[in-house]
Amino acid sequence: MWRFLDTGRSVPKDGAMRSDGAIKHFAFAFVIALVLYIAGFSWIQHRRVFKGPWEITFATDAAGHPSLAIAEPVLKISQTIAFPGQKIAVTNLARVQRFDEAVTNLPFGEMLFQDPTFLPGTVTMRLFGHEIELLPRVLVVDKKEIPWRAGQAVEVPQKAP
Repeated sequence: MWRFLDTGRSVPKDGAMRSDGAIKHFAFAFVIALVLYIAGFSWIQHRRVFKGPWEITFATDAAGHPSLAIAEPVLKISQTIAFPGQKIAVTNLARVQRFDEAVTNLPFGEMLFQDPTFLPGTVTMRLFGHEIELLPRVLVVDKKEIPWRAGQAVEVPQKAP
């Protein structure tokens, strides 16, 4: 009646499959997964760091008046923030802080939040009662957005007591 096509393969009588074919399939799948993982990880790591971190120079003049010089070369951001009326004990300070990893201590002020996952990321500080937030899109001072403008100095007024 029905004729079955004989493939020439014979299945062992005990029903066991040959394991060398399965090992080759698993090894091939493992190699493909490993190559995709390495390629994906490398691509994500490149996207994470290629713009570079925020670089902030915390500075004071001879009288102890503080200022920040913010730079992000890849995004062409260069901005200065001055705090007129403020004074700290340390004079002639010029310390560059890179925010490529978590930073907890600042030369002056307090670190509130930092997200360096995809650089330059987000940095939020409290300096002399003001909240300063650095975003790639905009500078935020006390919840007010200020567009990035190269060479422009921003003066943060002294808070009333």
